[in-house]
Amino acid sequence: MTLTTGAELAPQDYTITRADLRAYAEASGDHNPIHQDEAVATAVGLPGVIAHGMYTMALVARAVATWTDGAEVVDLGCRFTAPVVVPAEGGATVRVAGTVKAVEDGLATLALEVTSGEEKVLGAPKAVVRLG
Repeated sequence: MTLTTGAELAPQDYTITRADLRAYAEASGDHNPIHQDEAVATAVGLPGVIAHGMYTMALVARAVATWTDGAEVVDLGCRFTAPVVVPAEGGATVRVAGTVKAVEDGLATLALEVTSGEEKVLGAPKAVVRLG
């Protein structure tokens, strides 16, 4: 794996379905009904059923692993800024794009952009990986 400062990383697209949300709820133990029940989600002011924030972050980690051939991730962070709304039929696409911000001292810092539709769903997402 060779990462150079300024390199753009090929965008990775992931589709999230309601079945994915059910599987994630089972695996994580997060059974909050806003991730399953349309009526509950809209009753609390959401536009519909939303993906778990940590599931979205897991997709970011998956993109980073793809770009870096599974390099050790030493830092991964963001702010949750907008929900990923998952329709009952089909799914929602999350796109993870990135640029290599810096490479120094055996570490590469990746500046990321995570969107669903035209909306950024994570604020200031970044990853730092150890170069092998």
